[in-house]
Amino acid sequence: MTFINPSETTNIPTYRVMDSDGVLLDKNRKPSGVSNEEILTCVMDVIMFEAQRQGRLSFYMVCSPKFQSNRRTHRTNAFSTKVSAGEEGISVGSAAALTPDDVVFAQYRETGVFQQRGFTLKDFMSQLFANCHDNGRGRNMPVHYGSNYPQSLQNPDTPPRIVACYFGEGAASEGDFHAGLNIAATRSCPVVFICRNNGYAISTPTLEQYRGDGIASRGVGYGIDTIRVDGNDIFAVYEAMREARRIALSDGGKPVLIEAMSYRVSHHSTSDDSFAYRARVEVEDWKRRDNPIIRLRKWLENEGLWDEDTERTTREQLRKEVLKEFGEAEREKKPPLREAFEGVYEELTEEAQEQMKELKRILETYPEEYDLRQFKDGINGL
Repeated sequence: MTFINPSETTNIPTYRVMDSDGVLLDKNRKPSGVSNEEILTCVMDVIMFEAQRQGRLSFYMVCSPKFQSNRRTHRTNAFSTKVSAGEEGISVGSAAALTPDDVVFAQYRETGVFQQRGFTLKDFMSQLFANCHDNGRGRNMPVHYGSNYPQSLQNPDTPPRIVACYFGEGAASEGDFHAGLNIAATRSCPVVFICRNNGYAISTPTLEQYRGDGIASRGVGYGIDTIRVDGNDIFAVYEAMREARRIALSDGGKPVLIEAMSYRVSHHSTSDDSFAYRARVEVEDWKRRDNPIIRLRKWLENEGLWDEDTERTTREQLRKEVLKEFGEAEREKKPPLREAFEGVYEELTEEAQEQMKELKRILETYPEEYDLRQFKDGINGL
């Protein structure tokens, strides 16, 4: 009779392609599938974080940069090189390995994934300001991006595709995580689960979330192909996701779990002060020693593909683009008031119609209390 003691077993290894100095661990090969043209910088997070502090946005969460397809080559991958919140490598690297037909279920730190899927700066800004161009019609809080995507069962006439599901290690403490993995495993679903293990679930550190070998060990327990990858190594994330996608489509379909190890340099959101539960020196140490953007920039500089002049010029150009869209989105009208009631059923229910009438009555009765100039069509929008 033998009991397995987890503390006496070997931890699941972490896959890496380059070290923290941007040097490839295997000198005999280059990162797979990465071209020299797939480089970009961005400053959207910095601008939007500052905008929230100025009261121009109600809420913001930093993480991933804006990045876009290369228009000249029509490639869908693009890697970013900006100092930011520490998790850019996960969203950018994984999204670059997906195809346009793959379905994505994202959380709120996958800005880079959305950009890969066709979101423009205007789309981002419209959602953040909840204006009339927002895909969600102003019904959700900032940074909760989304768009409609038709989905049907796999058939021979459609390109093979997977579902990519992003979440943090804090979400893995929810019951839905376990049910999702178990159902995907028993039903052989072509799903790749991507866990961003950034060390904190809002204010709860991983030491208070679990005692096992991270999130990857749970995939093994559910009979799922699993890999742990260095989330600060954008090349490793890309290669892991590309292989995970291949596995997910093999043998008629099967789920895969990726645990991407990183560190949340930023606060959880603009509503959070992370220094209330962690030391400043801890954050500063991570900024210096293992940031995915710094690591990538070192590699680029070693390859002669990046320098200070390129950095400065690109940042200035993109800052102008971001600020332009920021200003235009801020000036746009909010969606018509009627749209607060629409979108649930094909036709408005009698109850919703009564609620609209009551709202209109209140607005007409107390016009000095409500500024309707910011809404498209004003009171006529009801």
